[in-house]
Formats: sequence, structure tokens, C-alpha cells
Amino acid sequence: MSDPVQREAARIRSEWLGHALSTRPADRPAAEAAISGLYRLIGLDPPRFHWTSSPVTALATVPPGTRRWEGIELLADWPLPHRFAALMATLCRQLDDQVEHSQRALEYLIRFRVRSPLSHASRALLMALRAAHDHGSHIPPVWSGTQCVAWLGHYEALRHVARLAFTPEQARQFDLWAAVARSCGWWWPREDVCVVSERPAEVHTEVSGDDGELRLHRADGPALRYADGWDLYAWHGTQVPAWVVTDPCARRIEREANVEVRRCAIEHIGWPAYIDQAGLRLVASAPDPGNPGSELQLYDMRKETKVLLAVNGSVERDGRRRRYGLTVPGFFSDPIAAAGWTYGLSAEQYSLLSRRT
Repeated sequence: MSDPVQREAARIRSEWLGHALSTRPADRPAAEAAISGLYRLIGLDPPRFHWTSSPVTALATVPPGTRRWEGIELLADWPLPHRFAALMATLCRQLDDQVEHSQRALEYLIRFRVRSPLSHASRALLMALRAAHDHGSHIPPVWSGTQCVAWLGHYEALRHVARLAFTPEQARQFDLWAAVARSCGWWWPREDVCVVSERPAEVHTEVSGDDGELRLHRADGPALRYADGWDLYAWHGTQVPAWVVTDPCARRIEREANVEVRRCAIEHIGWPAYIDQAGLRLVASAPDPGNPGSELQLYDMRKETKVLLAVNGSVERDGRRRRYGLTVPGFFSDPIAAAGWTYGLSAEQYSLLSRRT
């Protein structure tokens, strides 16, 4: 991929990432015009529009003049999401079939440089939608997939970078989908009414140091917030209760049943502070054979469980090595044996490591 082509692919990726993470107020006339155009493509008259301030408000609102709202768990039974998904899938198949052999190398690179990063961003934002859908209930892919910007960025890059020719009909449909994604938040189509959500007022993300994946994260407030006050807290990509960010403490951590939530809260206050607050008893310590210059510390945690405190073998983006804890079975009394167990090794095998990661 030449430098000009790489720059154009990066520009398209950046543009669609900006749309996915946008906090600008919705362009309601543009959104309604584009959604109305999609309705016409499946043979329906334009719907009435019901705008809401957030996804959770959309799901709790009875649109004026309609029957009782049936609940999001029945979304898979609604006919329009399937019809719109079929419309999109047909367009994608047509465009894929039109990719010539000479364009295949570019198509592969576009998937890697454009589609994959945008898919990661879309998955991060889907967390908020799952939260609105009652704490992680299943989101039918026939619905959420149509609103994922990854496929739009992919085919726009094929169009402009690989010079894939769109027919007038294909261009018209693609531009309608693109206009909706550029103009508003999530939307829920019915035959008679379309419920559309405003975008969030705040979105806070980070890039994972391991794989470059974009994920929701904020250490001092909600990672995502809508104008009506609905918000979502996230710690390095994991959805957490507000207290994990606003007021983590050993007492709350001890009462928390969810292992991932406990882990995030401990990470927030730091393992040394947590160990001190919780009054954990040091069982044993030893130099870490797999990480020269660092120490392994084994603590009693709860019944039949101990925690091994170690230092990451890899350097973080800020140049530091992260200190972290791993729960291990309570029968361990040797920190080296406990460290080996986390890798599926014996204490002797772990001692022979030159450096772990």
C-alpha cells in the first residue's frame, strides 16, 4: 500500500471513528430524510419520528400514538430490523462480488487498517446499548450490525482507495446508510414510527496497550453520559458500577460478587492500598525468577484463596511496569510455586524462565 493510499485509508478510518464517537447534537432533518429514504427502499412510506435523549429513554418511552411498547427483548421478532439487515447484506454481497482480482490486496489491507479498528470502536459503544437493554441482554445482530460504522468505513475505503465502482442504485443506498450514521445515535424502526436517540454528551475512551483496541474508560467519572443524565461507568473496557470509579474501598470490594468488578475496583485503588485496607496477611515473599529485580508476594485473601502480587514483565505505555494480583488456590505457601501455577508450570519450571511477559 503506497503512502498516499495509506493516508487516504487512515483519513477514512479517522472520519468514521469520529462519527462513531461523536458527541454533537443529532442533525435531525438529515437523519429523518435518510431513514425515510431507507424506508422507501423496502417499499414503505416514511414513518413518524419520535426522538429521545438517550437509548434508555427510548426503550422506556411509549411513542405517541402507538400501541403499548412491547419491550426490547422482542426486537428479534420485529420485521423491519430483518428487512433492513437484508437490504444491507444484499448491498454488501453485491459490492464484494464486484471487487476485482487486482483489488484483492487492497481489500485485505482495508479490512486490517479500516474495518478492524472501527469494529473495535463499535463493540465498545455496543456496551452502552447492552446496558440500556437491561444489563447486558442479547442484542440481535440483525439490528445492531446495520448501525455499525465498520462496514460503512470499509466500503467507503473500497470506493475511494481501491476505486471500486458503485452503480447509481448502490451509491444511493450506501449514501443513505452513511447519512444516518453521520447524523444521529441508535434508532429503532417500526412500520408506523421510528424511535431515534440523540448522541451522548460525553464519550471517554482509551487505546489498549496490548492490541491497540479502543475501549471505554474513565478513572474519574462516567465513561459515557447522555444529556438526560443516563450514564455508564467503565474501567479499561469493563462496565462497572459507579462506586468502582467514584468510591472504591475494601469493604465494598469484599461484598461484591462479580469477580471482574472486584478486579477493576482493586486496580483502581491499587493492590498495595487494597492489601493495606483489607488487612491481608503476608504469607511469603520471594524474588521473581521470571522478572529479575521484582518480588513475588503471596497473601491470604479469603477462605481457600490466596492472592499473588507480581509486577508485569512488560513495560506499559507510560514506561512503568504494572503491579497486579492473581488469585490462586489457598493451599499454596510458596509464591514461586503459585506463580508457576498461573502459567501451568511447576515451581522448578517457572524458576528456569529467562523472563515472563
